[in-house]
Amino acid sequence: MSNEPNPRRPHGKWPTLPRLRLRTKLLFTLLVVLSALITATLLSVRSYLRERARQEIYEGLRSSVITFQNFQHLRQLTLSRSAGLLANLPSLKALMTTRHEATIQDASTSFWRLAASDLFVLADRQGKIMALQTTTAGFAREAAQASLHRALSRGENRDWWYGKGHLYEVFIQPIYFGSPTDDSPLGVLALGYEIDSRVAEEVSRIASSQVAFLYDQAIVVSTLAPSEQAELARHLSSLSDNSFFEPQDLQLGGERYLGSTVSVALGGNQQTKLTVLKSYDRATAFLENLNRLLLAAGLAAILAGSGLIFLASHTFTRPLAKLVAGVRALEKGDFGYPLDPHSNDEVGELTSAFDRMRKSLRRSQEDLLQAERLATIGRMASSISHDLRHPLTAILAYAEFLAEGNLDDTQRKGLYEEIRQAVSRMTDLIGSLLEFSKAQEALRPGYGSVVETLERAVQTVRIRPEFRSVTVASSHNGLIEGWFDFKKLERVFHNLVLNACEAVSPDSGRVEVSARQTHDSVELRISDNGLGIPESIRERVFQPFVSFGKENGTGLGLAVAQKIIQDHGGRIQVESSTEHGTVFK
Repeated sequence: MSNEPNPRRPHGKWPTLPRLRLRTKLLFTLLVVLSALITATLLSVRSYLRERARQEIYEGLRSSVITFQNFQHLRQLTLSRSAGLLANLPSLKALMTTRHEATIQDASTSFWRLAASDLFVLADRQGKIMALQTTTAGFAREAAQASLHRALSRGENRDWWYGKGHLYEVFIQPIYFGSPTDDSPLGVLALGYEIDSRVAEEVSRIASSQVAFLYDQAIVVSTLAPSEQAELARHLSSLSDNSFFEPQDLQLGGERYLGSTVSVALGGNQQTKLTVLKSYDRATAFLENLNRLLLAAGLAAILAGSGLIFLASHTFTRPLAKLVAGVRALEKGDFGYPLDPHSNDEVGELTSAFDRMRKSLRRSQEDLLQAERLATIGRMASSISHDLRHPLTAILAYAEFLAEGNLDDTQRKGLYEEIRQAVSRMTDLIGSLLEFSKAQEALRPGYGSVVETLERAVQTVRIRPEFRSVTVASSHNGLIEGWFDFKKLERVFHNLVLNACEAVSPDSGRVEVSARQTHDSVELRISDNGLGIPESIRERVFQPFVSFGKENGTGLGLAVAQKIIQDHGGRIQVESSTEHGTVFK
């Protein structure tokens, strides 16, 4: 027997996490799926728009090159016509017949102004330059002479001339004395226009791109800032000429570009190239706003979807939640929890089946309780009638003896004592029945010593004549005190010690009673060396009217003891029972 507080959680054991409800799992799963779909859609749209922007940049680069080629074609056509007209002028032919370099140089100025070109060259029939006119200084006669010899040796009438940072596209026209069919050449006329910043700006404006003109992997002129131009010079090796016009990524001055390099020269001179650049950052600047818009739209879609999913999950799982609440209520013994089994889906069928099972279980429980009550009443009536019949029979017999007049005082006192004992047994039986029927409120606790109460109970049993040969030993570990209803507690101790004494042999029986106080409880052990409790009734030994081996046993002693101990918040149990004895704790 022990009186203990409520069990506490063991140290070091963490509480288990609460289980997620089905609605929460469904909502979380749908949210994950919805978020994944929306994210995948937004990423796909973003990727598509980026690829589309890249494609538009590519098309813009291609259009820029085509625009320059058209511009170049118009300039070439203009130069060709101008050269053809000038070469057929009689005054120019007359000038060339002088073959005097100084005269030709001086007189060439008027013809140059008439041609309105950036480069004007007159050479004799051997290709020696007789006159050179340029709009900007710096293009040396030596560079012009070398370029002219190279063009004449290849037999080309169009060429690109480069020298001292100046690049010209040149058209070459022979000058004949008479008709070209007469094959009487007087010299050569070369007209050219310079690829300078003005031309680059014009091409950049028309093509909506940044441009750079290259000659032999050197930048001649560009529309880029000086810092970006220097970075472009370091990337020229990667921007190799390609026939398929494949754009490549570049990083210039913290800005991303798509660029491509194409050759703009015809014939054998492939050193002149055009690099076209379009800013990828500027072209995709709208994507930043679009990304924010898509992100806001995605979050709004997730929030709206979450609300719809919550409403849907709440609608679909509400009957199931109510069914779970009904199951929990049934677990607590509530058979009347309201259910709503009117839906036609699987949850409705399950609810209806559970409701039928609950009603069937309630009927079965009521039938079982009724049968148990009847059986208890039958056992109680049988036991009480049996237990009352013996003392009543004795009282009746002894009363008839007393009615006789031939009894002396000794015999009369003996009969009175027998009647008193019979009445005492009847009083004990009625007291046990009353005690068993009382509720917990009947406790009247007070502060006192458990040892004193135990010793009184042991002494009450020890002095009974039938137990004079039974050894009853008691022990305890100091003064054991607490708040108890000591009157009821003495009844418990008396019943247990009395049962132990009745279970042992009258001649060699031994009962040991020990009490000790632990940290938060009082523990009492009562052991005997009797024959033990039969296996058949060991599980039912604390039930009312269960008794074994006693002629006048009511079967209420242990039941009353258990009720009193439980009313005190403790427990009583059979710790062991063998053929060598029994131990109650």
